Amino acid sequence: MSTVEAPRRALVIRGGWEGHAPVETTDLFLPFLREQGFDVTVSDSLDAYLDAEALAATDLVVQCWTMGEISQEQSAGLAAAVRAGTGLAGWHGGICDAFRANTGYQWLTGGQFVMHPAKWLDHTVDARPERADHPVLAGLPGRIPLHTEQYLVHTAPDVDVLATTTFAADDPDVPDEARGVTCPAVWTRDWGRGRVFVSTIGHKLDDLTDPTVRTLTERGLLWASR
Repeated sequence: MSTVEAPRRALVIRGGWEGHAPVETTDLFLPFLREQGFDVTVSDSLDAYLDAEALAATDLVVQCWTMGEISQEQSAGLAAAVRAGTGLAGWHGGICDAFRANTGYQWLTGGQFVMHPAKWLDHTVDARPERADHPVLAGLPGRIPLHTEQYLVHTAPDVDVLATTTFAADDPDVPDEARGVTCPAVWTRDWGRGRVFVSTIGHKLDDLTDPTVRTLTERGLLWASR
């Protein structure tokens, strides 16, 4: 007697500051998720984090919600779901510049945006050699050249940093305090039985359509999924 495996479920939460194109960027990944066997639900309300039963049945939350506010109940609902095994993933401000006033959310994601230079800069995101065999990075170029926002972030000491970015030491567009600084750019973390994937790349749509960045991001979504 054959059995049919139920599809995995993905919840895409999008909203917040429109400058990061939450609809357009998440739309980019919806076909990929469906091709990977996910039944995808899209929501423009953080109240989805209050539905404990639905979250328990969700294998992956993809969040693109820059800035904005999240209630303590919504934040707690998301954190509890991840702790129980639901994956959480996202890119750029949609995950690491969300809900600046909620430190519990920042603890869950393992990092928080601090600043970026006022101009888009030529810079690279560099795989850490000792993590080059991680499933998110394996076989990809070790250095990704970009011309976009370069994020400086603060991260928790227990995140697994897969790639970093270094601010130029002699660029007048880089604030003095950031010159020569190397900080995480892509990381993962465990949260209870769940996984979290964060990439700081993705200020604009063509950042995410770069073949290497797109592959890295797609792999991160799958890695985080239950």
